[in-house]
Amino acid sequence: MDAATRTPARTRPAEPLTVDATGPADVRAAVLASRERGLPLTVQATGHGTVVPPDEGLLLRTSRMSRVLVDPSRRVARAEAGARWSHVIAAAAPLGLSPLSGSHASVGVTGYTLGGGVGWLSRRFGFAADHLLRAELVTADGRHLTADADRHPDLFWALRGGSGNFGVVTSLEFRLHPVSTVYAGVALFPAERTAEVLTQFRDDAPTRPDALSISVALANHADYGRVVVLRAVYAGTAEDGARALRSLLKVAGPPLHDSFRTMPYAETESLGGTPPLHFHLYADLPDALISAIAHSDASGIEVRHWGGAMACPAPGAGPVGHREVPFSLTIEGSATDAAPLAAFATGGSFLNFLHDTSRTATAYTPENFRRLREVKRAYDPQNVFHRNHNIRPA
Repeated sequence: MDAATRTPARTRPAEPLTVDATGPADVRAAVLASRERGLPLTVQATGHGTVVPPDEGLLLRTSRMSRVLVDPSRRVARAEAGARWSHVIAAAAPLGLSPLSGSHASVGVTGYTLGGGVGWLSRRFGFAADHLLRAELVTADGRHLTADADRHPDLFWALRGGSGNFGVVTSLEFRLHPVSTVYAGVALFPAERTAEVLTQFRDDAPTRPDALSISVALANHADYGRVVVLRAVYAGTAEDGARALRSLLKVAGPPLHDSFRTMPYAETESLGGTPPLHFHLYADLPDALISAIAHSDASGIEVRHWGGAMACPAPGAGPVGHREVPFSLTIEGSATDAAPLAAFATGGSFLNFLHDTSRTATAYTPENFRRLREVKRAYDPQNVFHRNHNIRPA
């Protein structure tokens, strides 16, 4: 067979050069090496939330840096870049403290916090990024900086929601909260009650206590078929939690299953959730949207109430999301399933749940995105950290 008729060999993507850092010195060396050799740099802590495949250049992993220290007198934790929420929860729980972690303890602390961080305690206390006190990081020029309210305050502001655009974080220090147990659980109801439950869920929103974080989902269940799923966590007593849920449970009717009880905060991971294949924010839940949800063929749709402390940031808070928007939909299904529901959305998004890197700007207000680009220009003008939800330098 001559060259003209020979079947061309398959080309394989280039494998990245991988560096497993064990400390800030390794991180600094990797950042400088990637710049000197012109290698695209991908930074990965635990691997959760990776939006750009690390298929070339240099892959810097910080998963070996996973130590966690807790100061009970200050109610503060210090976590290295590769720590997971399970590590923090295990260290804080014996002291009667809890972090503002997400719904899954296996998720990494760093990416979750820098992307905003919303979890079961967020209506009570705010976003995880709002409780960040200090960050240590290596910048694009190899400097190892500490950013907090007094040192590099512009960088500290940007880190609290701007993700990994400004450097490689080596450790975070953040507040813990005096929560050891919560009233929480999951209740299932017939799918025929979807519209009534969602209408009451919407109508209760303005008077719902901040201590109650809650969602209503439509899902397929192995034993009960199509069901309405009520998930909730009340950061307080069982009596107060049951009272806060009373009106919604009255409309829902007799449950097919009910697991509500007082539990350690760590057990809220068992409540589950809907995979965010599609995610949208909503200023309201009009009747037409509720009807569309009730009649949707999507495998799962979860409506969550935001607000509370998330909508009331302290002065100088970071650029997290669209704080004024009260509802979100998480959709497990095809683009065809999601399209009728997206028609009612605001067009904004939330970085932790965003997969499409072309829509990064939608996770911020226009003013915050403009300011983020200015901070990016100050700390990474050549856009070394770009294999992420990239914010290009102004």
